[in-house]
Amino acid sequence: MRWLGTTLACVMVFAGAYTALAQQPSAEEAAADAAAANAPAPPPPAKSTSMDDLLERVKAGWNGERKENRDREAAFGKAKADQQRLLNEANATRAALERRSEQLETQFEGNELSLTQLEETLTQRLGALGELFGVVRQVSGDTRSQVEGSLVSAQIPGREEFLEELGKNKSLPSIESLEKLWFVLHQEMTELGRVVKFPATVVNIDGEQNQREVTRVGAFNVISDGIYLIYEERKLQELPKQPAGTYLDTVAGFEASTAPMSTLAVDPSRGSILKVLIQTPGFWERITYGGNVGYAIIVLGLMAGTLAIIRWIIVYLTGRKVAAQKKSDQVSDKNPLGRVLGIYEANRTTDVETLELKLDEAIMRESASLDKMLWVVKVVSVVAPLMGLLGTVTGMIRTFQAITLFGTGDPKMMASGISEALVTTMLGLYFAIPLVLLHALVSNTSKGVVEILEEQAAGLIAQRAEQRDVS
Repeated sequence: MRWLGTTLACVMVFAGAYTALAQQPSAEEAAADAAAANAPAPPPPAKSTSMDDLLERVKAGWNGERKENRDREAAFGKAKADQQRLLNEANATRAALERRSEQLETQFEGNELSLTQLEETLTQRLGALGELFGVVRQVSGDTRSQVEGSLVSAQIPGREEFLEELGKNKSLPSIESLEKLWFVLHQEMTELGRVVKFPATVVNIDGEQNQREVTRVGAFNVISDGIYLIYEERKLQELPKQPAGTYLDTVAGFEASTAPMSTLAVDPSRGSILKVLIQTPGFWERITYGGNVGYAIIVLGLMAGTLAIIRWIIVYLTGRKVAAQKKSDQVSDKNPLGRVLGIYEANRTTDVETLELKLDEAIMRESASLDKMLWVVKVVSVVAPLMGLLGTVTGMIRTFQAITLFGTGDPKMMASGISEALVTTMLGLYFAIPLVLLHALVSNTSKGVVEILEEQAAGLIAQRAEQRDVS
């Protein structure tokens, strides 16, 4: 009996387990059981004490499971009904949207057809106005490109926006727009012939902005504080470098002038020529192109030129002293003629031949003193062109090396060598010609003084010879 009770209990347990497995919920049932799963777990059953108690507990478990199954089936049925309702609502919404889509497609096709017909009608009615519209757009674009870079815009800003908007507008321009376009064209032509002073913001070469009074000369140049300005990126800016003094010297006088007519170097290309002029190297920049040979020519030339000037001053002052001594009866040893006369006075009792030799010696000494260091000027005047020729050779060698390495496609690669060749030749001639003239000047001045000394010495000897013959 005990064995039978145990067997019956095992069968009931396995039957309950099989029933639970057979009734596993699907995905939809699992969603419906989510609330039940979140509920607090029941307390664990008390431990059975007899077979009857176990049998009763099994029966109670079957009854509870049956009740749960019935509740679960009821929940599944309700969820299924809701799902069907939602499906019906979604199908109804889709059908309504499909009908709306068909209506919109029909309306779109009709609108396209109407739009095509209206465009044709507009084209026909426009007629010559369409050509006028094209001309207005073209003129607006051309005028905008001119006005944007015009110096007049530095004084009258804001015209570019109107012209840009008119050029991009796809509708017919209004009468006001056409009148404004005519006004801008007429204004630009009128301002070409006016010289106007007005305050403006100027960007200096350091990038700082400052307010100053500027003078606009038509649409060609803008000047301020004695320098040229340029108009770029809708700003007045100082040039990184001003043009040569020939052009710059006219600016200050023009600004200060109150006369109806005044002189000013004007750029008719509206800034293009001015940009080229500031790129032209100046005198000192050209000298740097000569390199070491050029610097050597400059140093030697300046030294020789300074020496020649100093020697000329000395010889000129000596000539003045000799001329004064020639007119004076008092002998002074502060000049060559006085020293020659002093030798004559010291050797009055000497015979004529000895006196002549002593005077010739004194004249040679004075002549050497007058021609002192003059040979340096002569040598440098000859060497300077030769050094220029040396620079020409080295510059051409560099030019041919550049041609060998880079070809003749880019002339800038050969410019440095050619510049060196030409600049050294220029420097050699630049110093040689004045040095030759200075050497000739000093030499002739010195020769004039020596001739006076020789003339006076010859006179003294002749006088002494006459005195000897008479005695």
